[in-house]
Amino acid sequence: MKFSIERACDAMRRASTPRLGAAIALTGLLSACAAAPGFQMLTGPNTNDGVQTSTSSVAPTAATPEIPITELDLATVRSLAEKRSAWQDAQTRQLFAAPQPYTVGPGDVLQIVVWDHPELAQAVGSTQTQGPSKPGDPAAGFVVDQSGKLAFPYAGSLNVAGLGTQQIRERLTSALSRYFVNPQVTVRMASYRSRQVYVDGEVRSPGAFSLTDVPLNFYDAIAHAGGFSDSADQSDVVLVRNGVPHRLDVTRMLAQGVDPSKLFLKAGDVLRVTSREDKGVYVMGEVSKPGSAVPRRDGTLSLADALSQVGSVNANTADTAQMFVIRSRDGKPEVFHLDSRSPVAMLVAKDFDLQPKDIVYVDGNGLVRFNRVISLLMPLISTGLTAGVIAK
Repeated sequence: MKFSIERACDAMRRASTPRLGAAIALTGLLSACAAAPGFQMLTGPNTNDGVQTSTSSVAPTAATPEIPITELDLATVRSLAEKRSAWQDAQTRQLFAAPQPYTVGPGDVLQIVVWDHPELAQAVGSTQTQGPSKPGDPAAGFVVDQSGKLAFPYAGSLNVAGLGTQQIRERLTSALSRYFVNPQVTVRMASYRSRQVYVDGEVRSPGAFSLTDVPLNFYDAIAHAGGFSDSADQSDVVLVRNGVPHRLDVTRMLAQGVDPSKLFLKAGDVLRVTSREDKGVYVMGEVSKPGSAVPRRDGTLSLADALSQVGSVNANTADTAQMFVIRSRDGKPEVFHLDSRSPVAMLVAKDFDLQPKDIVYVDGNGLVRFNRVISLLMPLISTGLTAGVIAK
């Protein structure tokens, strides 16, 4: 009797082993879905002052800190746009000012005529009546030296730096009155060489351009440089003045009725037009063609634009409730979350402007993660079954 009971127990154990193994395997598969391989953004239900915070199954570390996630809606997008607009307006307003009249500086060339005294014209030499021998040579006339002084017969050396032509004429007239009766003096600019501005970047003919008595505005400078190139980002033009960079959004200025031709350049200004290709963002995850997206010709790039450039989201694999934008602000990560299941969310995506080097990530749905687990475990299961068959 004892022997029969032991044999029966052994038979039951052998019969239940495959079922038990299958149950354990199924449990393992289901639990493994929570730890499916691949990048995954996790958000929790808790909110703090309207900002949803992230949660994780592991403790935060220096490499993977717990970062607040901002939920994107129309109100949030408009608030962010208003803050950025206010900052840009403050940058732009301080650059607009009335142009100052041109004043003489070192290197400028003056044409000076004392009427009824042609002998004074000989002081400039034979080049007074001859054209410059090279394109870079100054025009004929009296050159202001590097110390800002002008040497003229009978008048001696006069400090003329920072003076206009009318003021220089009055000083010459006063100095020559000691030797001539009621001298009639004419002073004109022959060559402007003391003040320059520089245009660089995405323009067709970058270079240095001289300031003259006609004020040089923003559009004039771009025109002198041959105009914007095809890759120019007109929403991000950098004007460096006195060593301080100022960013200009020409597209937005025009949209608000601000005339860029009222922005006059000053001596030493550097105008640099950035490239759209340097302002790309990265689009990853469950999209048709993961890659980079670049701004449009006007320099703008919204979340909807970026998704359309990569063929939109993959409807078969994407979890449209889990769309994220990761941004670095002053070295600190900032994450925005958009639940795009609602049609209104597309308006949010259209109005949410991306910034250079942003990362757009579209998470995968649960079925995709389950398939990933299956694809990784199936070789192990097949190997175990093969080993079991061989063992029998």
